[in-house]
Amino acid sequence: MATPIVLITGGTSGIGRACALAFGRAGYQVAFTGRDEAKLTDTAAALAAADVPHLPIRADVGDEAASERAVRETVARFGGLDVLLNNAGISMRARFQDADLEVIKQLMQTNFFGTVFTTKFALPHLLQSKGSIVGISSIAGYRGLPGRTGYSASKFAMNGFLEALRTELLDQGVHVLTAAPGFTASNIRQVALAADGSAQGESPRDEGAMMSSEAVADEILKAVQQRKRTLVLTGQGKLVVFLNKWLPGLSDKLVLGHFRKEEKGFDVG
Repeated sequence: MATPIVLITGGTSGIGRACALAFGRAGYQVAFTGRDEAKLTDTAAALAAADVPHLPIRADVGDEAASERAVRETVARFGGLDVLLNNAGISMRARFQDADLEVIKQLMQTNFFGTVFTTKFALPHLLQSKGSIVGISSIAGYRGLPGRTGYSASKFAMNGFLEALRTELLDQGVHVLTAAPGFTASNIRQVALAADGSAQGESPRDEGAMMSSEAVADEILKAVQQRKRTLVLTGQGKLVVFLNKWLPGLSDKLVLGHFRKEEKGFDVG
């Protein structure tokens, strides 16, 4: 049986890096993208130490040509593609009334169009391998979160895109998984954009009380192996999705109250 191949976008930190190691240890050849050369080198070193065949690719998936190149280089190096893991993403923390529109555009370009671009170029290879397309979404893709309008919009768009694509591919053998990690200890909050587009540099939430990126990666790997349709993680994440579906009015109030407690005066009221 041929050694499977995975391409992970945003594979140099957080959940993406953890997935690179988890899939690699499970026997995959791992290609991964990132924008930071130092982080690419560091992740490559970790994979080499684990004896994982790997290919670091410096690319911004929000750029159509870079997405096409990432897929092309992966296939050229390893000979095919079995799993595309759309993980690259950025977040924000700012009330919509305060946020520059460029911030919203940037989130949509990376989180949504990055997924669309990479999936478009990977699909012919995944049709051939009858492989998997994975989108790392968020609870924010099921429940709009105050202070994260652009982030929620991008993840709702991703969810709709993947649901439509899953339906299109039902009789063609390609598996599509939408994974919502819930509240996870990941660097995405440390690099969340402020109202003016600058990086906020710290998280207002208790990272120690959250599910680790490594635990999330293990769950994503299992979901791919089992060809699951959706994956919603953490008890809190599942509760948010449930309440938003069945008690939306209560959900509004609870979510607003929760995010009002964020540190440093970040008021979403």
